[in-house]
Amino acid sequence: MTAAKLDAIDLKILDAIQRDGRITKLALAEQVGLSPTPCWMRLRKLEKAGIVSGYHARIAMRVVAPVATVLMEVTLASHRQADFDRFERVIRDIPEIVACWSVGGGVDYVLKVMARDIDAYQRLVDALLDREIGIDRYFTYIVIKTVKDELALPIADLLPTSQ
Repeated sequence: MTAAKLDAIDLKILDAIQRDGRITKLALAEQVGLSPTPCWMRLRKLEKAGIVSGYHARIAMRVVAPVATVLMEVTLASHRQADFDRFERVIRDIPEIVACWSVGGGVDYVLKVMARDIDAYQRLVDALLDREIGIDRYFTYIVIKTVKDELALPIADLLPTSQ
């Protein structure tokens, strides 16, 4: 997959909207050093290219209600493509599973689960096991404290040096 060609202004726009998705057109233009119309056109171009995939509010869930955040490693019993497909199809439909990554190494998947409490998490796991979706073993890691959970990506630092 080839990386998109982004210039310094594009990077400033992306950085600004990551940190404040509700930034006004005028404030964005001022922040990146453009007049509003060219700035807005650049932002629309980034959206159309799929580089900006959405705008979201970040909810402080622990302020709303107590919640248990659990990381779960899953290893499947069989590693045929159909087994991965079946597992992923089921996982996508469970709202408490808020993230799922297919990973290399000793496990097949790492999931992030948000549940009301540990009992609710265990009921979710029991339901997954009852569905017989190929789980061979799983390991649970209860998040005690969030040290860092940054949503803004360090885009400029991740780009190839030739860009």
